[in-house]
Amino acid sequence: MASINEEVRTHKYTLTEDEMPTQWYNIIPDLPAPPPPALHPGTLQPAGPEDFAPLFPMALIMQEVSQDRYIDIPGAVLDVYRQWRPSPLFRAHRLEEALGTPAKIYYKYEGVSPAGSHKPNTAVPQAYYNKLDGIKKLTTETGAGQWGTALAFACALFDMECEVFQVGASYDKKPFRRLMIEVFGATVHRSPSDLTEAGRMLGADPRNQSGSLGIAISEAVEMAVKDPDTRYALGSVLNHVLMHQTIIGEEALLQLAKAGDTPDLIVGCTGGGSNFGGLAFPFLREKMAGKINPRILAAEPASCPSLTKGVYAYDFGDTAGMTPLMKMHTLGKDFIPDPIHAGGLRYHGMAPLISHIYELGLMDAESVPQTECFKAAVLFARTEGIVPAPEPTHAIALAIREALKAKETGEETVIVTALCGHGHFDLTAYDEYLSGNMVDEQVTEARFAEALQNLPQVPGQ
Repeated sequence: MASINEEVRTHKYTLTEDEMPTQWYNIIPDLPAPPPPALHPGTLQPAGPEDFAPLFPMALIMQEVSQDRYIDIPGAVLDVYRQWRPSPLFRAHRLEEALGTPAKIYYKYEGVSPAGSHKPNTAVPQAYYNKLDGIKKLTTETGAGQWGTALAFACALFDMECEVFQVGASYDKKPFRRLMIEVFGATVHRSPSDLTEAGRMLGADPRNQSGSLGIAISEAVEMAVKDPDTRYALGSVLNHVLMHQTIIGEEALLQLAKAGDTPDLIVGCTGGGSNFGGLAFPFLREKMAGKINPRILAAEPASCPSLTKGVYAYDFGDTAGMTPLMKMHTLGKDFIPDPIHAGGLRYHGMAPLISHIYELGLMDAESVPQTECFKAAVLFARTEGIVPAPEPTHAIALAIREALKAKETGEETVIVTALCGHGHFDLTAYDEYLSGNMVDEQVTEARFAEALQNLPQVPGQ
Protein backbone atom coordinates (compact mmCIF):
# COMPACT_ATOMS: atom_id res chain seq x y z
CA MET A 1 0.00 0.00 0.00
CA ALA A 2 1.45 3.36 -1.02
CA SER A 3 1.82 5.95 1.70
CA ILE A 4 -0.71 8.77 1.86
CA ASN A 5 0.78 11.88 0.34
CA GLU A 6 -0.47 15.04 2.07
CA GLU A 7 1.16 17.33 -0.47
CA VAL A 8 -1.26 19.44 -2.53
CA ARG A 9 -0.45 18.67 -6.15
CA THR A 10 -1.79 19.63 -9.55
CA HIS A 11 -3.12 16.62 -11.41
CA LYS A 12 -5.07 18.33 -14.19
CA TYR A 13 -4.03 21.03 -16.63
CA THR A 14 -6.82 22.65 -18.61
CA LEU A 15 -7.32 25.35 -21.22
CA THR A 16 -10.24 27.70 -21.60
CA GLU A 17 -12.38 27.64 -24.75
CA ASP A 18 -10.65 30.85 -25.83
CA GLU A 19 -7.28 29.08 -25.60
CA MET A 20 -8.35 26.17 -27.80
CA PRO A 21 -6.35 26.09 -31.06
CA THR A 22 -8.31 27.25 -34.10
CA GLN A 23 -5.99 25.78 -36.77
CA TRP A 24 -4.82 22.30 -37.70
CA TYR A 25 -1.10 21.80 -38.25
CA ASN A 26 0.23 20.31 -41.50
CA ILE A 27 3.75 18.94 -40.87
CA ILE A 28 4.63 18.32 -44.53
CA PRO A 29 6.11 21.80 -45.29
CA ASP A 30 8.43 21.46 -42.29
CA LEU A 31 9.90 18.08 -43.22
CA PRO A 32 13.43 17.91 -44.70
CA ALA A 33 12.07 15.95 -47.68
CA PRO A 34 8.54 15.58 -49.10
CA PRO A 35 6.73 12.24 -48.74
CA PRO A 36 6.38 10.06 -51.85
CA PRO A 37 3.10 10.58 -53.71
CA ALA A 38 0.24 8.14 -53.89
CA LEU A 39 0.16 6.27 -57.22
CA HIS A 40 -2.66 5.31 -59.54
CA PRO A 41 -2.71 1.48 -59.40
CA GLY A 42 -3.19 1.16 -63.15
CA THR A 43 -0.75 3.71 -64.56
CA LEU A 44 1.63 3.84 -61.57
CA GLN A 45 1.70 7.61 -62.08
CA PRO A 46 1.16 10.04 -59.18
CA ALA A 47 -2.52 10.08 -58.30
CA GLY A 48 -4.31 13.37 -58.93
CA PRO A 49 -7.37 14.92 -57.30
CA GLU A 50 -9.63 13.22 -59.86
CA ASP A 51 -8.44 9.80 -58.65
CA PHE A 52 -9.70 10.54 -55.14
CA ALA A 53 -12.88 12.38 -56.18
CA PRO A 54 -15.16 9.27 -56.09
CA LEU A 55 -14.26 8.84 -52.42
CA PHE A 56 -13.72 12.25 -50.84
CA PRO A 57 -14.98 15.83 -51.17
CA MET A 58 -12.59 18.23 -52.89
CA ALA A 59 -11.96 20.19 -49.68
CA LEU A 60 -10.46 17.08 -48.05
CA ILE A 61 -8.53 16.16 -51.21
CA MET A 62 -6.96 19.62 -51.19
CA GLN A 63 -6.05 19.20 -47.53
CA GLU A 64 -4.47 15.85 -48.37
CA VAL A 65 -1.98 17.49 -50.75
CA SER A 66 -1.77 20.92 -49.10
CA GLN A 67 1.54 22.71 -48.62
CA ASP A 68 0.01 25.18 -46.16
CA ARG A 69 1.52 24.86 -42.70
CA TYR A 70 -1.74 25.72 -40.96
CA ILE A 71 -5.37 25.29 -42.03
CA ASP A 72 -8.21 27.11 -40.28
CA ILE A 73 -10.76 24.94 -38.50
CA PRO A 74 -14.26 25.89 -39.75
CA GLY A 75 -16.50 27.62 -37.23
CA ALA A 76 -19.15 24.89 -37.43
CA VAL A 77 -16.50 22.31 -36.54
CA LEU A 78 -15.18 24.42 -33.66
CA ASP A 79 -18.71 24.67 -32.31
CA VAL A 80 -18.89 20.88 -32.10
CA TYR A 81 -15.35 20.56 -30.74
CA ARG A 82 -16.28 22.82 -27.83
CA GLN A 83 -18.58 20.09 -26.50
CA TRP A 84 -15.46 18.31 -25.17
CA ARG A 85 -12.44 20.37 -26.17
CA PRO A 86 -10.01 21.43 -24.92
CA SER A 87 -9.44 17.96 -23.46
CA PRO A 88 -7.49 17.66 -20.18
CA LEU A 89 -3.82 16.91 -19.66
CA PHE A 90 -3.23 14.91 -16.47
CA ARG A 91 -0.09 14.37 -14.41
CA ALA A 92 -0.03 10.72 -13.31
CA HIS A 93 1.27 11.30 -9.76
CA ARG A 94 -0.19 8.12 -8.31
CA LEU A 95 1.16 5.96 -11.13
CA GLU A 96 4.59 7.54 -10.63
CA GLU A 97 4.44 6.70 -6.91
CA ALA A 98 3.40 3.11 -7.59
CA LEU A 99 6.39 2.73 -9.90
CA GLY A 100 8.74 4.48 -7.50
CA THR A 101 10.12 6.51 -10.37
CA PRO A 102 11.48 10.06 -10.55
CA ALA A 103 9.94 10.31 -14.02
CA LYS A 104 7.04 12.66 -14.59
CA ILE A 105 4.26 11.04 -16.62
CA TYR A 106 1.64 13.19 -18.36
CA TYR A 107 -1.28 11.87 -20.39
CA LYS A 108 -3.59 13.74 -22.71
CA TYR A 109 -7.03 12.21 -22.20
CA GLU A 110 -9.26 11.99 -25.28
CA GLY A 111 -11.86 9.70 -23.68
CA VAL A 112 -13.93 12.76 -22.73
CA SER A 113 -15.41 13.04 -26.23
CA PRO A 114 -18.99 11.86 -26.94
CA ALA A 115 -17.59 8.80 -28.71
CA GLY A 116 -15.13 8.10 -25.91
CA SER A 117 -12.02 8.49 -28.06
CA HIS A 118 -9.97 10.91 -30.17
CA LYS A 119 -11.76 9.89 -33.38
CA PRO A 120 -14.39 12.70 -33.46
CA ASN A 121 -11.54 15.17 -34.03
CA THR A 122 -11.55 14.05 -37.67
CA ALA A 123 -15.03 12.51 -37.95
CA VAL A 124 -16.70 15.89 -37.39
CA PRO A 125 -14.77 17.80 -40.10
CA GLN A 126 -15.10 14.89 -42.54
CA ALA A 127 -18.88 14.84 -42.11
CA TYR A 128 -18.97 18.64 -42.32
CA TYR A 129 -17.09 18.86 -45.64
CA ASN A 130 -19.17 16.06 -47.16
CA LYS A 131 -22.38 17.79 -46.06
CA LEU A 132 -21.23 20.97 -47.80
CA ASP A 133 -20.90 18.91 -50.99
CA GLY A 134 -24.47 17.66 -50.70
CA ILE A 135 -23.47 14.09 -49.84
CA LYS A 136 -26.26 12.13 -48.14
CA LYS A 137 -24.40 9.09 -46.84
CA LEU A 138 -20.94 8.05 -45.65
CA THR A 139 -19.53 4.54 -45.54
CA THR A 140 -16.57 3.45 -43.47
CA GLU A 141 -14.75 0.61 -41.74
CA THR A 142 -14.09 0.26 -38.04
CA GLY A 143 -11.95 -2.06 -35.95
CA ALA A 144 -12.70 -1.94 -32.25
CA GLY A 145 -15.52 0.49 -33.00
CA GLN A 146 -14.18 3.86 -31.86
CA TRP A 147 -14.02 5.23 -35.40
CA GLY A 148 -17.41 3.85 -36.36
CA THR A 149 -18.90 5.39 -33.23
CA ALA A 150 -17.29 8.75 -33.99
CA LEU A 151 -18.47 8.87 -37.60
CA ALA A 152 -21.99 7.79 -36.61
CA PHE A 153 -22.02 10.63 -34.06
CA ALA A 154 -20.78 13.14 -36.64
CA CYS A 155 -23.25 12.03 -39.31
CA ALA A 156 -26.11 12.37 -36.82
CA LEU A 157 -25.08 15.98 -36.17
CA PHE A 158 -25.13 16.82 -39.88
CA ASP A 159 -28.22 14.73 -40.73
CA MET A 160 -26.43 12.18 -42.90
CA GLU A 161 -26.75 8.41 -43.19
CA CYS A 162 -23.83 6.26 -42.06
CA GLU A 163 -22.99 2.64 -42.93
CA VAL A 164 -20.21 0.86 -41.03
CA PHE A 165 -18.34 -2.35 -41.82
CA GLN A 166 -16.88 -3.64 -38.55
CA VAL A 167 -13.99 -6.10 -38.46
CA GLY A 168 -15.46 -9.51 -37.64
CA ALA A 169 -13.32 -10.27 -34.56
CA SER A 170 -14.31 -6.97 -32.94
CA TYR A 171 -17.94 -7.26 -34.02
CA ASP A 172 -18.09 -10.56 -32.17
CA LYS A 173 -16.19 -9.50 -29.04
CA LYS A 174 -17.40 -5.89 -28.63
CA PRO A 175 -21.21 -5.89 -28.98
CA PHE A 176 -21.63 -2.73 -26.93
CA ARG A 177 -19.52 -0.69 -29.34
CA ARG A 178 -21.76 -1.94 -32.16
CA LEU A 179 -24.81 -0.94 -30.15
CA MET A 180 -23.40 2.52 -29.49
CA ILE A 181 -22.87 3.00 -33.23
CA GLU A 182 -26.48 1.98 -33.80
CA VAL A 183 -27.72 4.33 -31.07
CA PHE A 184 -26.16 7.20 -33.03
CA GLY A 185 -28.18 6.04 -36.05
CA ALA A 186 -25.70 4.14 -38.22
CA THR A 187 -26.07 0.68 -39.76
CA VAL A 188 -23.38 -1.85 -38.84
CA HIS A 189 -22.31 -4.97 -40.77
CA ARG A 190 -19.92 -7.72 -39.73
CA SER A 191 -16.96 -7.81 -42.15
CA PRO A 192 -16.35 -9.78 -44.27
CA SER A 193 -20.01 -9.64 -45.29
CA ASP A 194 -22.03 -10.95 -48.21
CA LEU A 195 -23.18 -7.43 -49.12
CA THR A 196 -20.22 -6.61 -51.37
CA GLU A 197 -18.21 -8.38 -54.04
CA ALA A 198 -15.06 -7.84 -51.99
CA GLY A 199 -16.69 -9.27 -48.87
CA ARG A 200 -17.97 -12.34 -50.66
CA MET A 201 -14.65 -12.98 -52.39
CA LEU A 202 -12.46 -12.51 -49.31
CA GLY A 203 -14.94 -14.13 -46.94
CA ALA A 204 -14.81 -17.35 -48.96
CA ASP A 205 -11.37 -18.01 -47.45
CA PRO A 206 -11.82 -19.37 -43.89
CA ARG A 207 -8.58 -17.66 -42.85
CA ASN A 208 -10.28 -14.30 -43.41
CA GLN A 209 -13.32 -14.92 -41.22
CA SER A 210 -11.94 -12.91 -38.27
CA GLY A 211 -11.72 -9.99 -40.67
CA SER A 212 -9.23 -7.13 -40.85
CA LEU A 213 -9.31 -3.39 -41.34
CA GLY A 214 -8.05 -3.94 -44.88
CA ILE A 215 -11.05 -6.13 -45.74
CA ALA A 216 -13.52 -3.76 -44.10
CA ILE A 217 -12.00 -0.84 -46.04
CA SER A 218 -12.51 -2.75 -49.30
CA GLU A 219 -16.18 -3.26 -48.51
CA ALA A 220 -16.80 0.34 -47.50
CA VAL A 221 -14.97 1.71 -50.55
CA GLU A 222 -16.91 -0.58 -52.91
CA MET A 223 -20.20 0.54 -51.37
CA ALA A 224 -19.26 4.21 -51.77
CA VAL A 225 -18.09 4.18 -55.38
CA LYS A 226 -21.33 2.54 -56.55
CA ASP A 227 -23.55 5.40 -55.33
CA PRO A 228 -23.06 9.05 -56.40
CA ASP A 229 -24.77 10.28 -53.23
CA THR A 230 -22.37 8.30 -51.03
CA ARG A 231 -18.75 8.84 -50.15
CA TYR A 232 -16.19 7.12 -48.01
CA ALA A 233 -14.64 8.37 -44.77
CA LEU A 234 -11.37 7.05 -43.37
CA GLY A 235 -10.50 7.15 -39.67
CA SER A 236 -6.72 7.07 -39.96
CA VAL A 237 -3.76 6.69 -42.39
CA LEU A 238 -4.31 9.66 -44.74
CA ASN A 239 -2.62 13.05 -44.36
CA HIS A 240 -5.80 15.05 -43.78
CA VAL A 241 -6.92 12.66 -41.04
CA LEU A 242 -3.64 12.98 -39.14
CA MET A 243 -3.77 16.75 -39.62
CA HIS A 244 -7.23 17.00 -38.02
CA GLN A 245 -5.86 15.16 -34.98
CA THR A 246 -3.04 17.67 -34.40
CA ILE A 247 -5.36 19.66 -32.17
CA ILE A 248 -4.36 17.06 -29.53
CA GLY A 249 -0.68 17.95 -29.68
CA GLU A 250 -1.29 21.68 -30.05
CA GLU A 251 -3.35 21.69 -26.86
CA ALA A 252 -0.82 19.47 -25.07
CA LEU A 253 1.99 21.92 -25.88
CA LEU A 254 0.06 24.74 -24.24
CA GLN A 255 -0.88 22.62 -21.23
CA LEU A 256 2.64 21.33 -20.69
CA ALA A 257 3.86 24.93 -20.69
CA LYS A 258 1.36 25.64 -17.90
CA ALA A 259 2.81 22.69 -16.00
CA GLY A 260 6.27 24.18 -16.44
CA ASP A 261 7.78 21.06 -18.00
CA THR A 262 9.61 20.21 -21.22
CA PRO A 263 9.12 16.69 -22.63
CA ASP A 264 11.94 14.17 -22.93
CA LEU A 265 9.74 11.48 -24.48
CA ILE A 266 6.56 11.57 -26.58
CA VAL A 267 5.00 8.12 -26.88
CA GLY A 268 1.77 7.12 -28.62
CA CYS A 269 0.12 3.96 -29.91
CA THR A 270 0.12 3.35 -33.65
CA GLY A 271 -2.26 1.33 -35.80
CA GLY A 272 -3.01 3.53 -38.78
CA GLY A 273 -1.31 6.47 -37.07
CA SER A 274 -3.90 9.18 -36.38
CA ASN A 275 -3.60 9.25 -32.59
CA PHE A 276 0.19 9.12 -32.70
CA GLY A 277 0.47 11.78 -35.41
CA GLY A 278 -2.07 13.99 -33.67
CA LEU A 279 -0.02 14.02 -30.48
CA ALA A 280 3.50 13.90 -31.90
CA PHE A 281 3.49 16.20 -34.93
CA PRO A 282 3.25 19.55 -33.07
CA PHE A 283 6.04 18.41 -30.71
CA LEU A 284 8.10 17.26 -33.69
CA ARG A 285 7.65 20.72 -35.24
CA GLU A 286 9.12 22.28 -32.11
CA LYS A 287 11.95 19.73 -32.13
CA MET A 288 12.84 20.43 -35.76
CA ALA A 289 12.85 24.15 -34.91
CA GLY A 290 15.41 23.48 -32.16
CA LYS A 291 13.14 24.55 -29.30
CA ILE A 292 12.86 21.15 -27.56
CA ASN A 293 14.50 17.77 -28.07
CA PRO A 294 12.19 14.90 -27.07
CA ARG A 295 12.50 11.36 -28.34
CA ILE A 296 9.43 10.51 -30.44
CA LEU A 297 8.37 6.87 -29.91
CA ALA A 298 5.61 4.83 -31.57
CA ALA A 299 4.13 1.84 -29.73
CA GLU A 300 2.66 -0.94 -31.87
CA PRO A 301 1.27 -4.44 -31.19
CA ALA A 302 3.74 -7.31 -31.46
CA SER A 303 1.20 -9.26 -33.51
CA CYS A 304 0.79 -6.49 -36.11
CA PRO A 305 4.14 -4.61 -36.14
CA SER A 306 4.07 -2.71 -39.42
CA LEU A 307 6.88 -0.29 -38.47
CA THR A 308 9.25 -2.74 -36.82
CA LYS A 309 8.61 -5.80 -39.04
CA GLY A 310 7.06 -4.40 -42.21
CA VAL A 311 8.81 -3.20 -45.35
CA TYR A 312 8.73 0.33 -46.74
CA ALA A 313 7.05 -0.11 -50.09
CA TYR A 314 4.07 0.86 -52.21
CA ASP A 315 1.01 -1.16 -51.26
CA PHE A 316 -2.76 -0.99 -51.36
CA GLY A 317 -4.54 0.49 -48.36
CA ASP A 318 -7.17 -2.27 -48.57
CA THR A 319 -7.12 -6.04 -49.01
CA ALA A 320 -9.04 -6.23 -52.29
CA GLY A 321 -6.73 -3.71 -53.98
CA MET A 322 -9.24 -0.94 -54.71
CA THR A 323 -7.36 2.09 -53.34
CA PRO A 324 -4.47 4.08 -54.81
CA LEU A 325 -1.02 2.74 -53.96
CA MET A 326 0.62 4.39 -50.96
CA LYS A 327 4.27 4.13 -49.93
CA MET A 328 4.17 3.00 -46.35
CA HIS A 329 5.50 0.49 -43.89
CA THR A 330 3.39 -2.55 -44.65
CA LEU A 331 3.04 -6.20 -43.70
CA GLY A 332 1.29 -6.77 -47.03
CA LYS A 333 -2.37 -6.20 -47.81
CA ASP A 334 -3.04 -9.94 -47.44
CA PHE A 335 -1.75 -10.05 -43.85
CA ILE A 336 -4.60 -10.92 -41.47
CA PRO A 337 -3.51 -10.05 -37.92
CA ASP A 338 -4.33 -12.28 -34.98
CA PRO A 339 -7.62 -11.25 -33.30
CA ILE A 340 -5.96 -9.33 -30.47
CA HIS A 341 -8.10 -7.12 -28.26
CA ALA A 342 -6.65 -3.87 -29.63
CA GLY A 343 -8.88 -4.03 -32.69
CA GLY A 344 -8.05 -0.47 -33.71
CA LEU A 345 -4.39 -1.42 -34.25
CA ARG A 346 -5.03 -4.44 -36.50
CA TYR A 347 -4.05 -2.74 -39.78
CA HIS A 348 -1.50 -4.14 -42.22
CA GLY A 349 0.03 -0.75 -42.99
CA MET A 350 1.12 2.47 -41.34
CA ALA A 351 0.19 6.01 -42.36
CA PRO A 352 2.43 7.02 -45.29
CA LEU A 353 3.33 10.26 -43.53
CA ILE A 354 4.42 8.48 -40.34
CA SER A 355 6.26 5.86 -42.42
CA HIS A 356 8.12 8.65 -44.21
CA ILE A 357 9.02 10.38 -40.94
CA TYR A 358 10.25 7.03 -39.58
CA GLU A 359 12.42 6.58 -42.68
CA LEU A 360 13.84 10.09 -42.14
CA GLY A 361 15.02 8.98 -38.69
CA LEU A 362 12.89 11.52 -36.85
CA MET A 363 11.12 8.92 -34.66
CA ASP A 364 11.53 5.43 -33.21
CA ALA A 365 9.18 2.46 -32.83
CA GLU A 366 8.86 -0.50 -30.49
CA SER A 367 6.35 -3.36 -30.39
CA VAL A 368 4.63 -4.62 -27.25
CA PRO A 369 2.86 -7.95 -26.52
CA GLN A 370 -0.74 -7.61 -25.35
CA THR A 371 -0.22 -9.22 -21.92
CA GLU A 372 2.32 -6.54 -21.03
CA CYS A 373 -0.15 -3.93 -22.28
CA PHE A 374 -2.97 -5.18 -20.06
CA LYS A 375 -0.69 -5.50 -17.05
CA ALA A 376 0.16 -1.83 -17.55
CA ALA A 377 -3.51 -0.97 -18.09
CA VAL A 378 -4.62 -2.57 -14.83
CA LEU A 379 -1.93 -0.72 -12.90
CA PHE A 380 -2.96 2.51 -14.63
CA ALA A 381 -6.64 1.94 -13.80
CA ARG A 382 -5.88 1.19 -10.15
CA THR A 383 -3.74 4.31 -9.73
CA GLU A 384 -5.26 6.87 -12.11
CA GLY A 385 -8.90 5.72 -12.04
CA ILE A 386 -9.38 5.45 -15.80
CA VAL A 387 -9.83 2.12 -17.60
CA PRO A 388 -7.96 2.58 -20.91
CA ALA A 389 -9.05 1.23 -24.26
CA PRO A 390 -6.77 -1.62 -25.40
CA GLU A 391 -5.10 0.55 -28.06
CA PRO A 392 -3.44 3.17 -25.80
CA THR A 393 -2.33 0.47 -23.35
CA HIS A 394 0.58 -0.07 -25.76
CA ALA A 395 1.78 3.49 -25.16
CA ILE A 396 1.15 3.17 -21.42
CA ALA A 397 3.28 0.01 -21.37
CA LEU A 398 6.18 1.79 -23.08
CA ALA A 399 5.77 4.81 -20.81
CA ILE A 400 6.08 2.46 -17.83
CA ARG A 401 9.16 0.82 -19.38
CA GLU A 402 10.79 4.23 -19.71
CA ALA A 403 9.72 5.32 -16.23
CA LEU A 404 11.38 2.21 -14.77
CA LYS A 405 14.56 3.01 -16.70
CA ALA A 406 14.47 6.46 -15.10
CA LYS A 407 14.16 4.73 -11.72
CA GLU A 408 17.39 2.88 -12.42
CA THR A 409 19.29 6.00 -13.54
CA GLY A 410 17.67 8.46 -11.14
CA GLU A 411 16.92 10.85 -14.02
CA GLU A 412 13.76 12.99 -13.91
CA THR A 413 12.47 12.06 -17.35
CA VAL A 414 9.34 13.90 -18.56
CA ILE A 415 7.08 11.51 -20.47
CA VAL A 416 3.99 12.59 -22.43
CA THR A 417 1.48 10.18 -23.95
CA ALA A 418 -2.03 10.27 -25.38
CA LEU A 419 -4.70 8.18 -23.69
CA CYS A 420 -6.82 8.15 -26.82
CA GLY A 421 -9.93 6.51 -25.38
CA HIS A 422 -11.60 4.72 -22.49
CA GLY A 423 -12.15 0.97 -22.31
CA HIS A 424 -15.69 0.86 -20.96
CA PHE A 425 -16.77 -1.37 -23.86
CA ASP A 426 -13.63 -3.52 -23.74
CA LEU A 427 -14.21 -5.21 -20.40
CA THR A 428 -14.35 -8.68 -21.95
CA ALA A 429 -10.68 -8.14 -22.82
CA TYR A 430 -9.93 -7.22 -19.22
CA ASP A 431 -11.87 -10.27 -18.09
CA GLU A 432 -9.68 -12.46 -20.27
CA TYR A 433 -6.54 -10.89 -18.80
CA LEU A 434 -7.70 -11.02 -15.18
CA SER A 435 -8.79 -14.65 -15.52
CA GLY A 436 -5.38 -15.63 -16.85
CA ASN A 437 -6.67 -16.67 -20.27
CA MET A 438 -4.96 -13.99 -22.36
CA VAL A 439 -2.05 -15.16 -24.50
CA ASP A 440 0.52 -13.43 -26.67
CA GLU A 441 0.22 -14.60 -30.24
CA GLN A 442 3.55 -15.56 -31.79
CA VAL A 443 3.70 -14.50 -35.43
CA THR A 444 6.39 -16.39 -37.33
CA GLU A 445 8.81 -14.81 -39.78
CA ALA A 446 7.44 -17.20 -42.40
CA ARG A 447 3.95 -15.77 -41.95
CA PHE A 448 5.23 -12.21 -42.36
CA ALA A 449 7.17 -13.27 -45.47
CA GLU A 450 4.14 -14.98 -47.04
CA ALA A 451 2.00 -11.84 -46.81
CA LEU A 452 4.73 -9.74 -48.44
CA GLN A 453 4.98 -11.94 -51.54
CA ASN A 454 2.14 -10.16 -53.35
CA LEU A 455 3.29 -6.56 -53.04
CA PRO A 456 2.47 -4.50 -56.15
CA GLN A 457 5.30 -4.37 -58.65
CA VAL A 458 6.38 -0.72 -58.70
CA PRO A 459 9.58 0.10 -60.62
CA GLY A 460 12.35 1.47 -58.44
CA GLN A 461 11.03 0.31 -55.07
